[in-house]
Amino acid sequence: MAKKATHEQTRIHNTQLVFSTIYERGEISRAEIARVTHLTRPTVSDVVAELMDEGLIEEIGHAPSTGGKRAILLRVDATSRYLIGLDLAREDFRGALIDLRGDIQHRVTLPLQGHDGDAALNLVYALVDTLIAAAQRPLLGIGIGAPGLVDAIDGVIHQAVNLNWRDIHLRDLLEARYKLPVYMANDCQVAALGEYTFGENNRSKDLVVIHIGKGVGAGIVLGGRLFHGNPLGAGEIGHVTVVEDGEPCQCGNTGCLETLINNRGIVRRARALAADMPQSLLNQLVSDPEAITFETVCQAFDAGDEAARQVIYEVGQHLGTAAAYLVGILGGCRILIAGRFLCFGQFLLDAIRATLTRRSLAVLAQASEVDFVSLGGDIVLRGAAALLMHHELGLFPFSR
Repeated sequence: MAKKATHEQTRIHNTQLVFSTIYERGEISRAEIARVTHLTRPTVSDVVAELMDEGLIEEIGHAPSTGGKRAILLRVDATSRYLIGLDLAREDFRGALIDLRGDIQHRVTLPLQGHDGDAALNLVYALVDTLIAAAQRPLLGIGIGAPGLVDAIDGVIHQAVNLNWRDIHLRDLLEARYKLPVYMANDCQVAALGEYTFGENNRSKDLVVIHIGKGVGAGIVLGGRLFHGNPLGAGEIGHVTVVEDGEPCQCGNTGCLETLINNRGIVRRARALAADMPQSLLNQLVSDPEAITFETVCQAFDAGDEAARQVIYEVGQHLGTAAAYLVGILGGCRILIAGRFLCFGQFLLDAIRATLTRRSLAVLAQASEVDFVSLGGDIVLRGAAALLMHHELGLFPFSR
């Protein structure tokens, strides 16, 4: 037998419903809110008055006349609150102050410089301390995209191999230190939320974001809901072995997809090819193949260097194979690539599509899209903001 909602539960529901309606419509009158939500006009008026007292919404003038009294329009005050978004899955730790429309107002980057364990945790504190000191508005809370196996329900990082973190109760640590609500998920899942919420996405297809950087993983949104796994681990494609007796991975296995297509893997392959191909531009850009960096590969690729193009073609093949597995499980979907790979453009996308077509059913490959994300390097930061706004304000019904 269903339990009757308490007065407080009803109040919270009505408040979130009214706020989300104003947020989604942009500008709307009280009467229109009542019509859309099926709440009574007195209820809408009470909720609107409360939201205005909190500074979350504002009156912005009158609607065009329809013959009677002109209605007063309402909208969300985007800068009434700031959110702290953290991206902890890069070569450096990044944070931002973000407004209620997902726009970044202030950024902070702290070099990781090889720190892990407690030293990396202290760097998280330093990042949040700096952002709080810079905040010019009240803070709604903290959203985090973290690497590795993340329990989003309990706020625990069970394993982040690149940071040497195991069973870190990061949410509890941050909430105790800062007295702010904290929500977190795996960085790839958060990236998918960012693109689904704020990106150039019509939300008509299931979405997969393959996020490549220091690590590799996939964030999956199915039917408008984030897929975490049971209870976690969905999308951990970076630690699937794809080459027998391949390079050792920090997870303890060898030949993982991550070792082939992350930034370090690309540089390692480029150095090997440069040593075998003395005529390559890679050798002309540096004094020694061991001095080749990711930026060197991008520069050589832009100039049409054959060795650099071979490296990226191989990356596309590996990504295409991963995409084929995803399509085989999920069916036709939208697969977007996030990370520092935009410089490889259509060449990389064509390599991915060719391998996807070759390694999956033609009908599934044809029903799938492959492209780059639209949010660029801010995708995790903005996804962390979306995660926080969902839980605290009832926006974006994508998370369980």
